[in-house]
Amino acid sequence: MGYNLAIGDRSYSSWSLRGWLLFAHGGIAVTTQSGRLYAPDFDHLMAEFAPARLAPALRLPEGQVIGETLAIAETLAERHPEARLWPEDATARAVARWLAAEMHAGFGALREHCPMNLRVSYADCVPSAAVLADLTRIEALWHLARGQFGASGPWLFGRWSAADAFYAPVAARIAGYNLPVAPEAAAYVATTLADPAFCRWRAEGLVEGPDQPFYKRDWPTRPWPGPAA
Repeated sequence: MGYNLAIGDRSYSSWSLRGWLLFAHGGIAVTTQSGRLYAPDFDHLMAEFAPARLAPALRLPEGQVIGETLAIAETLAERHPEARLWPEDATARAVARWLAAEMHAGFGALREHCPMNLRVSYADCVPSAAVLADLTRIEALWHLARGQFGASGPWLFGRWSAADAFYAPVAARIAGYNLPVAPEAAAYVATTLADPAFCRWRAEGLVEGPDQPFYKRDWPTRPWPGPAA
């Protein structure tokens, strides 16, 4: 029995994307079970993964279920050191965990105003001062990681790490809602959009089912700014 991951709609479930990217980039085999958000089949799916309440939820090979993406990340890193999910340098690893934890707990204004939607990009979403403040903080964290630890590659800590899984939906929001960021942050967003694993996830989401009305916004649209799915 291998790993079994419960996920929501690929186009909309930001936490599911984070969890799945850990497997994709870590080269760890996993079977996914998906349920449509706000529909009975999602409730039925999560009943199979009780007592976890939200996607993603992971059933370990021995049958134990664990919830929460941070717990999934740490569990996979512990069980699969060869996947190198966190930076090898101890200081970089500590900072990467900090960034992931801050993402896990914060940026409520950005989440509320710009829920992840990989099916559309808006030309202007009229971000509030609170959203712009969240962006400023995110850019500061990215600048810290890139400046201190990112010289060896295009990701936050040079090589891809779990921190990038946690910020992939943020990059998708910046792209999808045309949010204003400086060139350094824009380059990181472009790196995420071009990531083959991210592109695969987005392509699978585009054919997964009809649009979710909850995520529709009455703002002018533009073409998706990353590679075509």
